[in-house]
Amino acid sequence: MYKNQTICVVVPAYNEATQIGSVIETMPEYVDAIMIVDDASTDDTLSVVKTCQKKTAALFLIGHKTNQGCGGALVSGYQWAKENHYDITVRMDGDGQMNPDDLEALLNPVADGTADYSKGNRFFSGKAYEIMPKLRFFGTAFLSLLTKIVSGYWHVSDFQSGFTAINKKALHAIDWTQMYKGYGQPNDQLILLNVHNFKVADVPVDPIYNVGEVSGIKIKKVIFTLSWLLFKRFFWRLKEKYIIRDFHPLVFFYGLGIFLGGFSFLLFIRVFYIWVLTSHIPAINALAAFSSFMASAQFSLFAMWFDMEANKHLKMEQ
Repeated sequence: MYKNQTICVVVPAYNEATQIGSVIETMPEYVDAIMIVDDASTDDTLSVVKTCQKKTAALFLIGHKTNQGCGGALVSGYQWAKENHYDITVRMDGDGQMNPDDLEALLNPVADGTADYSKGNRFFSGKAYEIMPKLRFFGTAFLSLLTKIVSGYWHVSDFQSGFTAINKKALHAIDWTQMYKGYGQPNDQLILLNVHNFKVADVPVDPIYNVGEVSGIKIKKVIFTLSWLLFKRFFWRLKEKYIIRDFHPLVFFYGLGIFLGGFSFLLFIRVFYIWVLTSHIPAINALAAFSSFMASAQFSLFAMWFDMEANKHLKMEQ
């Protein structure tokens, strides 16, 4: 137990035979249960975990017959933790990239009741740029900027971090089957938490790389896939949070910003079309395009400001 609260660590694992043993062995003693979710691994992950079970009484195993992605594995682990009524459920990946020494700092905001959910942030330390692969660093930074707008958690960054802790209330309140199962799962999880108005804490953690892990992520493909997911989830959050559950006028500001943005795009195309045909830019057309663009930018920025104000109470109290 940690601060009189039971702790369950869910470890999604896919082809982590070389790393999973170390993850299990370095788990802190105050962890009450370790749930390994083997996501249909094709290597020796399953046999390694079964060998570890002989030495670790608190080690449990769920085996998927078909691969369901990191999100699918997490859902299975969350469901098991819910059924067994653990106070705090941690997600720690099986690739050895999460430092168990950081777990205590991750648990503190949730155990103390100042946050419902905490997540590791690899950017706080300043080491991320030096340690992380450069393409992955910039891709993560870009996706974090988009997710701030989409999720409503403006105070959070490093949304791709899978080192998280969640309390019993939040774990039981959300239908996790709605969560995206692919690489964008951590981003989508925060969107679900925001719709339910749960407090989120960002906790500094040290990034760990080059410990034998093998990444199957193709960051160039992921950026486009995840950007499309965030685009769809942005409108879903506005509908769920600011129309269905409670009304907020920021939906009008976002709506007008998007409409005028599209309208100004068409006006600029018209200006350039006339310019190509006549070698002349009509002043009135250019003025209309710039006026529409400026109005779009103002409506969008006001909408973001309203969203920040509506969600500032979801920031962890210091």
